[in-house]
Amino acid sequence: MRNSCRASEKIRSFFYALEGASIMPRRPKIPCKHPGCSSLVPAGSKFCEEHNNLHRADAKTTKEKGYNGRWRRARARFLRRYPLCVRCRAKGKFVVATVVDHIIPHLGDHGLFWDENNWQPLCKSCHDRKTMTEDRYQEFTY
Repeated sequence: MRNSCRASEKIRSFFYALEGASIMPRRPKIPCKHPGCSSLVPAGSKFCEEHNNLHRADAKTTKEKGYNGRWRRARARFLRRYPLCVRCRAKGKFVVATVVDHIIPHLGDHGLFWDENNWQPLCKSCHDRKTMTEDRYQEFTY
């Protein structure tokens, strides 16, 4: 009886010691996303140290794309004027609009971005559906 208790204590202490150690394999490194570069980078990174500075400005923030305080005020004003989703309304449903959608994607064109004739009120569901079907494969540049 004593030997089995000691054996189970040893096994238990062995596994407790393993908990502190890293026994799970790490994710493999992936290739750098820069064209022609074969360097490997840690998972979660996109570019190697050599190309990281070249691609720092690739992803702009929403504020840099024009969705700033001025946009939020214009959006709120527009949704107060047009509170219902136009696509749901066409189906005979009355759903509150939460998104102001650009009918024709502005692609960085500030004139088209601020043209209220190019805006439509949509609920989140309709906006996501439109974005995934109609706007999905267009090249967006800002």
